[in-house]
Amino acid sequence: MSKVKSSNLGYPRIGEKREWKKLLESYWNGDLSELELQSATKELRLQGLRKQQELGIDLIPVGDFSLYDHVLDTSLLFNLLPERVVKEKGKSSIDAYFAAARGTQNAVASEMTKWFNTNYHYMVPELKNANPIVTINRPLALYKEAKEELGIDGKPVLVGPATYIKLGKGYSDEEFPQLLKTFTTQYSKILKELSEEGVEWIQIDEPIISTIQSKDEIKVIRECYEEIRAAVPTLKIVLQTYFESVNFFEELTKFPVDGIGLDFVHGDSLADLVQYGFPEDKVLFAGVIDGRNVWRANLEKKVDLVETIQLYVDKERIIIQPSCSLLHVPVTKQTESTLNPILKNALSFADEKLDEVVTITTALNQGAQQVEAKIEESAQAVHSLDASTYQQTPFEEKSYVTQRELPFNDRIVEQQKRLQLPLLPTTTIGSLPQTAEVRSQRLKWRKTEITDAVYEEYIRSEIKKWIEIQEDIGLDVLVHGEFERTDMVEYFGEKLNGFEVTKFGWVQSYGSRCVKPPLICGDVSFEKPMTVNESIYAQSLTKKKVKGMLTGPVTILNWSFVRDSIPRYDVLNQIALALREEIKVLESNDITVIQVDEPALREGLPLNRNKWDEYLDAAVHAFRLSTATVENTTQIHTHMCYSDFKDIFESISELDADVISIETSRSHGDLISTFEVNTYDKEIGLGVYDIHSPRIPSVEEIKENIDRALKIIPASQFWINPDCGLKTRKETETIGALRVMVAAAQKAREEQLIKLS
Repeated sequence: MSKVKSSNLGYPRIGEKREWKKLLESYWNGDLSELELQSATKELRLQGLRKQQELGIDLIPVGDFSLYDHVLDTSLLFNLLPERVVKEKGKSSIDAYFAAARGTQNAVASEMTKWFNTNYHYMVPELKNANPIVTINRPLALYKEAKEELGIDGKPVLVGPATYIKLGKGYSDEEFPQLLKTFTTQYSKILKELSEEGVEWIQIDEPIISTIQSKDEIKVIRECYEEIRAAVPTLKIVLQTYFESVNFFEELTKFPVDGIGLDFVHGDSLADLVQYGFPEDKVLFAGVIDGRNVWRANLEKKVDLVETIQLYVDKERIIIQPSCSLLHVPVTKQTESTLNPILKNALSFADEKLDEVVTITTALNQGAQQVEAKIEESAQAVHSLDASTYQQTPFEEKSYVTQRELPFNDRIVEQQKRLQLPLLPTTTIGSLPQTAEVRSQRLKWRKTEITDAVYEEYIRSEIKKWIEIQEDIGLDVLVHGEFERTDMVEYFGEKLNGFEVTKFGWVQSYGSRCVKPPLICGDVSFEKPMTVNESIYAQSLTKKKVKGMLTGPVTILNWSFVRDSIPRYDVLNQIALALREEIKVLESNDITVIQVDEPALREGLPLNRNKWDEYLDAAVHAFRLSTATVENTTQIHTHMCYSDFKDIFESISELDADVISIETSRSHGDLISTFEVNTYDKEIGLGVYDIHSPRIPSVEEIKENIDRALKIIPASQFWINPDCGLKTRKETETIGALRVMVAAAQKAREEQLIKLS
């Protein structure tokens, strides 16, 4: 009798303690050779495979490991790195790969944006006149490596052709079918070589299918897979979806593939299965363990879920797996030595999730009694957390103020009188470079090697230094630099009630940049001021305005691991009220420009468009709940990251922030086109240079970006700023780029004043 198998979609690439990050940055800094980098990252890759092997996963993914980003890997696979970096670095060199990701002094990086509704960033494929050609079959090489080094008959993973193209740019919707056909030929070549090598299963990731609204497009994608099937008739293909249920379930089940991967955690895949059934000639890869959150599963309920699935799919045609790649969760909770034991026991990181997958698989194959202790332990862990001091209570909606006293057109006049800013004011987004010395001092403080007073004095010295630097550069609105903060969400998680933070709970955000999402495990509330001392001190050093800097409620929610014991939007409103208290204290201390960052607002959009309105209404309500009680003369700023804003333009306006800055330097023209068809009535800054790249732009380059924006946006509404915080940049890069930005702003200002005179 065939047994139920276990599978995984992808494993974290960063290592238990971010070893991957350190290796990359050592290479970029010139401290590691390419050979040393490749050797060390190979060992890290094998460690991940070895763990999965030891945990007992049957179908282990290979090819999911990356030196930067799996979408960029796909561009490299098809010889589609941007021509500008190829000219400088060569076609297949590792430096061309990194240049596409990070840019060089002579070549701008590719655009970067969010991977569906996650905080992971991918490099946008540039597909204008694309001519994909496979030069080196990387999935085949990694399959061979796993087999030769560890005896693992792995499951190669590829970003699917429809997803890759749909996430790219440089082509029209009308060109999609032909472009897909062009790529299909190359995908077939890769798969044929894998089949000839003896690969049994290959995973082709097509999460884009969960977003497609058109039956015609589904038909075009199906034709692509029909061509692939004809080219490789014996290779077993699982078409993998995740992050949401699919819109065309019945059509998807007719694709000529051997398996279909569905997310049974997010969306309504079970309802689709009940309504439409499942074909008898296919295997269901059932994503039943949440790959995006860190809370332990109640395994008894998960076994019940799979037994329900078995009513519609024969047991021997079910493979158990996480709902998506485990790229989005930390590696292991075993390194967490400081957490409350009740809380730690209720957590499940990547390694623990795979153990949950294996436990469910064993229960289905051998009976639940064989793993009864583990099933009972999971239920007890969940119950203990629910019964602990980590309580969550529903939000009580009262008649809270969510409307500013005056409309924008009236209050902006009062703000201008008070702030006395020039035309085209310049500022930065918030954070300034955190050097090795800053991180070292923070670590010493956390280890109690230095006193609170010594640490505070060090932070003040950094603030003073950078206030002086900003004044010397000539910026109009300054920031204190956030030297006291580790991460823009974790910092608040350490200070608000209802949060806990981990020690090694890192996940990749973009490139080598990792974040440590806090755990929201209880009721969120304000305890004491969190940002006020640094803001007051910075403001005391200058006559120019210094922005108070907060992370907004939507971003804190979306960039945390949130328990689901109460509705998610109740937690959001709790966060909003806590931030409201902080804003009151800032304002009472004469901080009159306050930035409430919402870089994660758009990324939180459900993939199912039918759920958009509910999410956007909740996001707007929470932002206004945080900010609406300020005086008319207090100016509220916000900031948002790389995103396609045209679909949520109205909601952005409804936030009622006085000034919004948007991260756009890598996609400047795309966003400006949004403003061509939408009138924005408040003040706005479009990021004029890319902080994710170490290159220092020229005055002419930034001036060109400013001029393009001023063709659409009135100069009286326009701010000039980098496109994101400068925490990850070096001091020399930051100072050089800001000087260039201010020089370009001055040129633009002079031209505009001449026009007005």
